[in-house]
Amino acid sequence: MSFRDEVTLSFEATKDKTFEDSHIVEVAPGVRLLRFAMVYGANASGKTNLLFSLVFLHDFVFYKPDDIEEETGSEPFRLDAATPNEPTEFSIKFYVDDVRYWYELKLDQQKVLLERLYYYNSVQPTKLFERTWRDGESVLDFNSTVVKISQAAKEELSLKCLPNMSFFAARKQVNVAMKEIDAAREWFRNGILPMVKPQTRMFEYASEKMLENSVLKEYLLDFIHRADFNISDVKTDVIKQPIPQKVLNLMLQDDGAPNEVKERLTKDKAFDEIRTTFVHKVHNSRGEESYVLPDEYQSDGTKRTIGVEAAIFEAVRKQAMLFIDEIEASLHPDLVEFVIEQFLSQRNRAQLLVTTHYDPLLNTVGDDLIRKDSVWFTEKDETGNTDLYSLVEFKGLNRISSLQKAYRNGVFGALPNIK
Repeated sequence: MSFRDEVTLSFEATKDKTFEDSHIVEVAPGVRLLRFAMVYGANASGKTNLLFSLVFLHDFVFYKPDDIEEETGSEPFRLDAATPNEPTEFSIKFYVDDVRYWYELKLDQQKVLLERLYYYNSVQPTKLFERTWRDGESVLDFNSTVVKISQAAKEELSLKCLPNMSFFAARKQVNVAMKEIDAAREWFRNGILPMVKPQTRMFEYASEKMLENSVLKEYLLDFIHRADFNISDVKTDVIKQPIPQKVLNLMLQDDGAPNEVKERLTKDKAFDEIRTTFVHKVHNSRGEESYVLPDEYQSDGTKRTIGVEAAIFEAVRKQAMLFIDEIEASLHPDLVEFVIEQFLSQRNRAQLLVTTHYDPLLNTVGDDLIRKDSVWFTEKDETGNTDLYSLVEFKGLNRISSLQKAYRNGVFGALPNIK
Protein backbone atom coordinates (compact mmCIF):
# COMPACT_ATOMS: atom_id res chain seq x y z
CA MET A 1 0.00 0.00 0.00
CA SER A 2 1.75 3.22 1.06
CA PHE A 3 4.87 1.38 2.27
CA ARG A 4 7.47 1.32 -0.49
CA ASP A 5 10.61 0.86 1.62
CA GLU A 6 11.24 -1.53 4.48
CA VAL A 7 10.02 -0.40 7.92
CA THR A 8 10.16 -2.17 11.28
CA LEU A 9 7.61 -2.12 14.08
CA SER A 10 9.08 -3.62 17.24
CA PHE A 11 7.52 -4.50 20.57
CA GLU A 12 10.94 -5.12 22.09
CA ALA A 13 11.26 -2.98 25.22
CA THR A 14 14.20 -0.69 25.86
CA LYS A 15 16.15 -0.93 29.13
CA ASP A 16 13.80 1.66 30.63
CA LYS A 17 12.10 0.20 33.76
CA THR A 18 9.09 2.57 33.69
CA PHE A 19 5.77 0.75 34.29
CA GLU A 20 7.65 -2.54 34.21
CA ASP A 21 4.86 -4.54 35.87
CA SER A 22 2.02 -3.41 33.61
CA HIS A 23 3.70 -2.75 30.25
CA ILE A 24 6.29 -5.52 30.06
CA VAL A 25 6.04 -9.29 29.78
CA GLU A 26 9.14 -11.46 29.90
CA VAL A 27 8.44 -14.13 27.28
CA ALA A 28 11.83 -15.81 27.60
CA PRO A 29 14.87 -15.28 29.84
CA GLY A 30 16.07 -11.73 29.19
CA VAL A 31 13.43 -11.06 26.49
CA ARG A 32 11.10 -8.20 27.50
CA LEU A 33 8.23 -7.38 25.15
CA LEU A 34 5.81 -4.46 25.31
CA ARG A 35 2.09 -5.08 25.75
CA PHE A 36 0.98 -1.76 24.28
CA ALA A 37 1.96 0.54 21.41
CA MET A 38 0.29 3.52 19.75
CA VAL A 39 0.90 5.18 16.38
CA TYR A 40 0.47 8.89 15.59
CA GLY A 41 0.42 10.51 12.19
CA ALA A 42 -1.46 12.85 9.90
CA ASN A 43 -4.49 11.68 7.94
CA ALA A 44 -3.41 9.55 4.97
CA SER A 45 0.09 9.13 6.45
CA GLY A 46 -0.16 5.33 6.55
CA LYS A 47 -1.28 4.58 10.13
CA THR A 48 -4.21 2.45 9.01
CA ASN A 49 -2.15 0.90 6.22
CA LEU A 50 0.24 -0.38 8.88
CA LEU A 51 -2.63 -2.22 10.57
CA PHE A 52 -4.01 -3.38 7.21
CA SER A 53 -0.65 -4.89 6.30
CA LEU A 54 -0.56 -6.91 9.52
CA VAL A 55 -4.16 -8.02 9.03
CA PHE A 56 -3.37 -9.01 5.44
CA LEU A 57 -0.45 -11.16 6.60
CA HIS A 58 -2.65 -12.91 9.15
CA ASP A 59 -5.53 -13.47 6.71
CA PHE A 60 -3.32 -14.68 3.86
CA VAL A 61 -1.77 -17.35 6.08
CA PHE A 62 -5.15 -19.12 6.20
CA TYR A 63 -6.82 -18.09 2.94
CA LYS A 64 -7.70 -20.87 0.50
CA PRO A 65 -8.34 -19.49 -3.01
CA ASP A 66 -11.10 -20.92 -5.16
CA ASP A 67 -8.75 -21.56 -8.07
CA ILE A 68 -5.17 -21.14 -9.23
CA GLU A 69 -5.98 -17.94 -11.16
CA GLU A 70 -7.23 -15.96 -8.16
CA GLU A 71 -5.00 -13.06 -7.11
CA THR A 72 -3.24 -13.13 -3.74
CA GLY A 73 -4.67 -9.76 -2.65
CA SER A 74 -1.25 -8.18 -2.18
CA GLU A 75 -1.34 -4.41 -2.77
CA PRO A 76 1.94 -2.99 -4.11
CA PHE A 77 3.08 0.63 -3.83
CA ARG A 78 1.35 2.33 -6.78
CA LEU A 79 2.88 5.82 -6.70
CA ASP A 80 5.96 4.83 -8.66
CA ALA A 81 6.20 3.54 -12.22
CA ALA A 82 8.45 0.63 -11.18
CA THR A 83 6.89 -0.63 -7.96
CA PRO A 84 3.47 -2.02 -9.10
CA ASN A 85 5.32 -5.04 -10.51
CA GLU A 86 7.57 -5.54 -7.49
CA PRO A 87 6.75 -8.11 -4.78
CA THR A 88 5.79 -7.37 -1.19
CA GLU A 89 7.91 -8.80 1.62
CA PHE A 90 6.89 -9.56 5.21
CA SER A 91 9.01 -10.72 8.11
CA ILE A 92 7.57 -11.38 11.57
CA LYS A 93 9.22 -12.70 14.72
CA PHE A 94 7.03 -13.97 17.56
CA TYR A 95 7.05 -16.22 20.59
CA VAL A 96 5.13 -19.42 21.23
CA ASP A 97 5.55 -19.91 24.98
CA ASP A 98 9.28 -19.22 25.34
CA VAL A 99 10.25 -20.35 21.82
CA ARG A 100 11.07 -17.70 19.26
CA TYR A 101 9.85 -18.11 15.65
CA TRP A 102 10.66 -16.22 12.48
CA TYR A 103 8.35 -16.30 9.46
CA GLU A 104 9.13 -14.73 6.07
CA LEU A 105 6.79 -14.24 3.12
CA LYS A 106 7.48 -12.74 -0.31
CA LEU A 107 4.67 -12.54 -2.86
CA ASP A 108 3.30 -10.59 -5.77
CA GLN A 109 -0.30 -10.33 -6.93
CA GLN A 110 -0.25 -13.77 -8.59
CA LYS A 111 1.93 -16.04 -6.49
CA VAL A 112 4.13 -16.68 -3.48
CA LEU A 113 7.79 -16.31 -4.41
CA LEU A 114 9.37 -17.24 -1.08
CA GLU A 115 8.12 -18.56 2.26
CA ARG A 116 10.25 -19.63 5.21
CA LEU A 117 9.74 -20.60 8.83
CA TYR A 118 12.51 -20.78 11.44
CA TYR A 119 12.56 -21.41 15.15
CA TYR A 120 15.26 -20.84 17.74
CA ASN A 121 16.35 -23.84 19.80
CA SER A 122 19.72 -22.08 20.23
CA VAL A 123 21.15 -18.62 19.50
CA GLN A 124 20.98 -19.28 15.77
CA PRO A 125 17.69 -19.90 13.92
CA THR A 126 16.88 -23.40 12.69
CA LYS A 127 14.99 -23.59 9.41
CA LEU A 128 11.81 -25.68 9.57
CA PHE A 129 10.70 -25.32 5.95
CA GLU A 130 11.43 -23.25 2.88
CA ARG A 131 9.21 -22.72 -0.12
CA THR A 132 10.59 -21.25 -3.33
CA TRP A 133 9.28 -20.54 -6.82
CA ARG A 134 11.25 -22.54 -9.41
CA ASP A 135 10.49 -23.24 -13.04
CA GLY A 136 6.85 -22.22 -12.73
CA GLU A 137 5.95 -24.13 -9.58
CA SER A 138 6.22 -24.00 -5.79
CA VAL A 139 8.96 -26.21 -4.36
CA LEU A 140 8.87 -27.23 -0.67
CA ASP A 141 11.97 -28.17 1.30
CA PHE A 142 11.78 -29.41 4.92
CA ASN A 143 14.51 -29.68 7.53
CA SER A 144 14.49 -33.44 7.94
CA THR A 145 16.36 -33.29 11.26
CA VAL A 146 13.37 -31.53 12.88
CA VAL A 147 10.33 -32.13 10.65
CA LYS A 148 9.77 -35.89 10.48
CA ILE A 149 7.25 -36.60 7.72
CA SER A 150 7.03 -39.22 4.99
CA GLN A 151 7.83 -38.65 1.34
CA ALA A 152 4.16 -39.23 0.53
CA ALA A 153 3.13 -36.43 2.91
CA LYS A 154 5.69 -34.10 1.34
CA GLU A 155 4.33 -34.83 -2.11
CA GLU A 156 0.74 -34.27 -0.96
CA LEU A 157 1.69 -30.95 0.65
CA SER A 158 3.41 -29.88 -2.57
CA LEU A 159 0.30 -30.70 -4.59
CA LYS A 160 -1.99 -28.83 -2.20
CA CYS A 161 0.27 -25.76 -2.03
CA LEU A 162 -1.11 -23.66 -4.89
CA PRO A 163 1.03 -20.74 -6.09
CA ASN A 164 -1.46 -18.16 -4.74
CA MET A 165 -1.83 -19.54 -1.19
CA SER A 166 0.37 -19.93 1.87
CA PHE A 167 1.99 -23.14 3.01
CA PHE A 168 -0.07 -22.97 6.22
CA ALA A 169 -3.34 -22.96 4.26
CA ALA A 170 -2.17 -26.02 2.32
CA ARG A 171 -0.98 -27.73 5.49
CA LYS A 172 -4.56 -27.58 6.85
CA GLN A 173 -5.65 -29.97 4.11
CA VAL A 174 -3.09 -32.69 4.84
CA ASN A 175 -3.41 -35.12 7.76
CA VAL A 176 0.15 -35.16 9.06
CA ALA A 177 1.80 -34.18 12.35
CA MET A 178 4.39 -31.38 12.30
CA LYS A 179 4.73 -30.27 15.91
CA GLU A 180 7.02 -27.24 15.54
CA ILE A 181 5.31 -25.94 12.39
CA ASP A 182 1.85 -26.46 13.85
CA ALA A 183 2.79 -24.44 16.94
CA ALA A 184 3.51 -21.46 14.68
CA ARG A 185 0.31 -22.00 12.72
CA GLU A 186 -1.69 -22.12 15.94
CA TRP A 187 -0.12 -18.81 17.01
CA PHE A 188 -1.27 -17.19 13.77
CA ARG A 189 -4.74 -18.69 14.20
CA ASN A 190 -5.31 -17.58 17.80
CA GLY A 191 -2.62 -14.96 18.40
CA ILE A 192 -3.99 -12.19 16.14
CA LEU A 193 -7.60 -10.98 16.38
CA PRO A 194 -9.65 -9.16 13.70
CA MET A 195 -8.95 -5.44 13.39
CA VAL A 196 -11.32 -2.97 15.06
CA LYS A 197 -12.04 -0.02 12.75
CA PRO A 198 -14.09 3.11 13.55
CA GLN A 199 -16.95 1.75 11.44
CA THR A 200 -16.80 -1.83 12.78
CA ARG A 201 -20.14 -2.83 14.31
CA MET A 202 -18.57 -3.61 17.67
CA PHE A 203 -21.76 -3.35 19.74
CA GLU A 204 -23.37 -6.19 17.77
CA TYR A 205 -20.21 -8.23 18.37
CA ALA A 206 -20.41 -7.54 22.12
CA SER A 207 -24.10 -8.50 22.24
CA GLU A 208 -23.42 -11.86 20.59
CA LYS A 209 -20.48 -12.56 22.89
CA MET A 210 -22.50 -11.69 26.01
CA LEU A 211 -25.03 -14.37 25.05
CA GLU A 212 -22.23 -16.92 25.00
CA ASN A 213 -20.19 -15.77 27.97
CA SER A 214 -21.58 -14.62 31.32
CA VAL A 215 -18.06 -13.73 32.49
CA LEU A 216 -17.83 -11.17 29.68
CA LYS A 217 -21.13 -9.64 30.77
CA GLU A 218 -19.87 -9.25 34.35
CA TYR A 219 -16.61 -7.74 33.03
CA LEU A 220 -18.47 -5.21 30.88
CA LEU A 221 -20.86 -4.30 33.71
CA ASP A 222 -17.92 -3.69 36.04
CA PHE A 223 -16.25 -1.53 33.39
CA ILE A 224 -19.29 0.64 32.64
CA HIS A 225 -19.97 1.06 36.37
CA ARG A 226 -16.43 2.33 36.90
CA ALA A 227 -16.68 4.51 33.78
CA ASP A 228 -19.85 6.10 35.23
CA PHE A 229 -22.29 5.34 32.41
CA ASN A 230 -25.32 5.36 34.76
CA ILE A 231 -26.09 1.79 33.63
CA SER A 232 -26.83 -0.83 36.26
CA ASP A 233 -27.49 -3.85 34.04
CA VAL A 234 -27.38 -5.06 30.44
CA LYS A 235 -29.77 -7.74 29.22
CA THR A 236 -29.33 -9.61 25.95
CA ASP A 237 -32.00 -11.92 24.50
CA VAL A 238 -32.67 -13.72 21.23
CA ILE A 239 -36.02 -12.70 19.72
CA LYS A 240 -37.76 -14.62 16.91
CA GLN A 241 -38.74 -12.16 14.19
CA PRO A 242 -41.22 -13.28 11.50
CA ILE A 243 -40.09 -13.02 7.88
CA PRO A 244 -42.66 -11.52 5.46
CA GLN A 245 -43.72 -14.10 2.88
CA LYS A 246 -42.44 -12.05 -0.09
CA VAL A 247 -39.02 -11.72 1.52
CA LEU A 248 -39.01 -15.41 2.42
CA ASN A 249 -39.79 -16.36 -1.20
CA LEU A 250 -36.83 -14.29 -2.43
CA MET A 251 -34.50 -15.88 0.13
CA LEU A 252 -35.60 -19.38 -0.87
CA GLN A 253 -34.93 -18.58 -4.52
CA ASP A 254 -31.31 -17.61 -3.77
CA ASP A 255 -29.14 -20.29 -5.42
CA GLY A 256 -26.23 -19.34 -3.18
CA ALA A 257 -28.03 -20.09 0.09
CA PRO A 258 -27.18 -23.50 1.67
CA ASN A 259 -29.99 -26.06 1.63
CA GLU A 260 -29.94 -26.43 5.43
CA VAL A 261 -30.55 -22.68 5.78
CA LYS A 262 -33.46 -22.84 3.34
CA GLU A 263 -34.96 -25.79 5.22
CA ARG A 264 -34.77 -23.93 8.53
CA LEU A 265 -36.31 -20.78 7.04
CA THR A 266 -39.15 -22.81 5.50
CA LYS A 267 -39.85 -24.46 8.84
CA ASP A 268 -39.50 -21.44 11.15
CA LYS A 269 -40.44 -18.58 8.79
CA ALA A 270 -38.48 -16.39 11.20
CA PHE A 271 -34.96 -15.25 11.97
CA ASP A 272 -33.15 -14.77 15.27
CA GLU A 273 -32.56 -11.16 16.30
CA ILE A 274 -30.32 -10.29 19.22
CA ARG A 275 -31.93 -7.59 21.30
CA THR A 276 -30.00 -5.77 24.02
CA THR A 277 -31.60 -3.54 26.64
CA PHE A 278 -30.01 -1.35 29.30
CA VAL A 279 -31.19 -0.76 32.85
CA HIS A 280 -30.55 2.84 33.95
CA LYS A 281 -30.69 3.86 37.59
CA VAL A 282 -31.62 7.47 38.39
CA HIS A 283 -32.07 9.43 41.60
CA ASN A 284 -34.86 11.97 41.75
CA SER A 285 -37.41 13.39 44.22
CA ARG A 286 -39.03 9.94 44.47
CA GLY A 287 -35.73 8.29 45.37
CA GLU A 288 -33.92 5.69 43.27
CA GLU A 289 -35.71 4.42 40.15
CA SER A 290 -34.77 2.06 37.32
CA TYR A 291 -35.73 2.39 33.66
CA VAL A 292 -35.18 -0.14 30.88
CA LEU A 293 -34.18 1.35 27.51
CA PRO A 294 -33.40 -0.41 24.19
CA ASP A 295 -29.97 -0.10 22.60
CA GLU A 296 -31.12 2.50 20.05
CA TYR A 297 -31.47 4.95 22.95
CA GLN A 298 -27.80 4.57 23.86
CA SER A 299 -25.14 6.93 22.54
CA ASP A 300 -22.63 5.87 19.88
CA GLY A 301 -19.90 6.35 22.47
CA THR A 302 -21.57 4.01 24.96
CA LYS A 303 -22.05 1.29 22.36
CA ARG A 304 -18.56 1.63 20.89
CA THR A 305 -17.00 1.52 24.36
CA ILE A 306 -18.84 -1.71 25.14
CA GLY A 307 -17.76 -3.18 21.80
CA VAL A 308 -14.12 -2.17 22.17
CA GLU A 309 -14.01 -3.56 25.70
CA ALA A 310 -15.52 -6.85 24.49
CA ALA A 311 -12.71 -7.11 21.92
CA ILE A 312 -10.09 -6.31 24.57
CA PHE A 313 -11.63 -8.94 26.86
CA GLU A 314 -11.21 -11.49 24.05
CA ALA A 315 -7.59 -10.41 23.48
CA VAL A 316 -6.79 -10.81 27.16
CA ARG A 317 -8.61 -14.15 27.34
CA LYS A 318 -6.67 -15.52 24.37
CA GLN A 319 -3.46 -13.61 25.22
CA ALA A 320 -3.58 -12.37 21.65
CA MET A 321 -2.71 -9.26 19.62
CA LEU A 322 -5.51 -6.75 18.94
CA PHE A 323 -5.39 -3.82 16.49
CA ILE A 324 -7.67 -0.80 17.04
CA ASP A 325 -7.73 1.92 14.40
CA GLU A 326 -8.51 5.40 15.77
CA ILE A 327 -9.18 4.23 19.30
CA GLU A 328 -10.58 7.66 20.21
CA ALA A 329 -13.51 7.38 17.74
CA SER A 330 -16.75 8.27 19.60
CA LEU A 331 -14.94 8.14 22.97
CA HIS A 332 -14.33 10.95 25.46
CA PRO A 333 -10.57 11.60 25.96
CA ASP A 334 -10.72 10.51 29.62
CA LEU A 335 -12.39 7.28 28.50
CA VAL A 336 -9.61 6.58 26.00
CA GLU A 337 -7.08 6.74 28.82
CA PHE A 338 -9.30 4.58 31.03
CA VAL A 339 -9.62 1.90 28.31
CA ILE A 340 -5.83 1.74 27.95
CA GLU A 341 -5.32 1.77 31.72
CA GLN A 342 -7.76 -1.12 32.18
CA PHE A 343 -6.06 -3.17 29.49
CA LEU A 344 -2.65 -2.66 31.08
CA SER A 345 -4.02 -3.63 34.51
CA GLN A 346 -4.76 -7.16 33.22
CA ARG A 347 -1.26 -8.51 33.17
CA ASN A 348 -0.62 -11.32 30.72
CA ARG A 349 0.78 -11.73 27.18
CA ALA A 350 -2.05 -9.91 25.38
CA GLN A 351 -0.85 -7.01 23.21
CA LEU A 352 -2.69 -3.92 21.98
CA LEU A 353 -1.65 -1.81 18.97
CA VAL A 354 -3.70 1.33 18.34
CA THR A 355 -3.63 4.31 16.01
CA THR A 356 -4.80 7.68 17.27
CA HIS A 357 -5.01 11.41 16.67
CA TYR A 358 -5.55 12.07 20.38
CA ASP A 359 -2.23 13.77 21.22
CA PRO A 360 -2.96 14.61 24.92
CA LEU A 361 -2.01 10.96 25.52
CA LEU A 362 1.57 12.11 24.91
CA ASN A 363 1.41 13.99 28.20
CA THR A 364 0.94 10.66 30.00
CA VAL A 365 4.23 9.34 28.58
CA GLY A 366 7.01 8.63 31.04
CA ASP A 367 5.38 9.32 34.40
CA ASP A 368 1.65 8.59 34.20
CA LEU A 369 0.43 5.86 31.81
CA ILE A 370 2.50 5.27 28.65
CA ARG A 371 6.15 4.28 28.11
CA LYS A 372 8.34 6.21 25.67
CA ASP A 373 9.10 3.07 23.63
CA SER A 374 5.35 2.53 23.15
CA VAL A 375 5.01 5.62 20.91
CA TRP A 376 5.41 5.45 17.13
CA PHE A 377 4.86 7.84 14.23
CA THR A 378 4.01 7.54 10.54
CA GLU A 379 4.97 10.22 8.05
CA LYS A 380 4.52 10.27 4.29
CA ASP A 381 7.24 11.95 2.22
CA GLU A 382 6.87 13.80 -1.09
CA THR A 383 7.15 10.55 -3.04
CA GLY A 384 4.08 9.16 -1.22
CA ASN A 385 6.11 6.63 0.76
CA THR A 386 5.27 6.04 4.44
CA ASP A 387 8.05 6.04 7.02
CA LEU A 388 7.54 4.50 10.46
CA TYR A 389 9.72 5.53 13.40
CA SER A 390 9.76 5.44 17.20
CA LEU A 391 9.71 8.25 19.75
CA VAL A 392 12.86 6.84 21.38
CA GLU A 393 14.84 7.60 18.20
CA PHE A 394 14.78 11.26 19.29
CA LYS A 395 17.42 12.59 21.71
CA GLY A 396 16.80 14.88 24.66
CA LEU A 397 13.30 13.59 25.48
CA ASN A 398 13.87 14.07 29.21
CA ARG A 399 14.44 17.80 28.64
CA ILE A 400 11.03 18.23 26.96
CA SER A 401 8.42 19.43 29.48
CA SER A 402 5.42 18.58 27.26
CA LEU A 403 5.64 15.91 24.57
CA GLN A 404 2.21 17.00 23.32
CA LYS A 405 3.41 20.57 22.73
CA ALA A 406 6.61 19.29 21.13
CA TYR A 407 4.56 17.13 18.79
CA ARG A 408 2.22 20.03 17.95
CA ASN A 409 5.29 22.17 17.21
CA GLY A 410 6.62 19.62 14.71
CA VAL A 411 9.52 18.25 16.76
CA PHE A 412 8.58 14.65 15.91
CA GLY A 413 7.08 15.27 12.48
CA ALA A 414 4.00 13.16 11.61
CA LEU A 415 1.75 16.24 11.33
CA PRO A 416 -0.48 17.39 8.47
CA ASN A 417 1.26 19.94 6.22
CA ILE A 418 -1.43 22.66 6.34
CA LYS A 419 -0.59 25.76 4.30
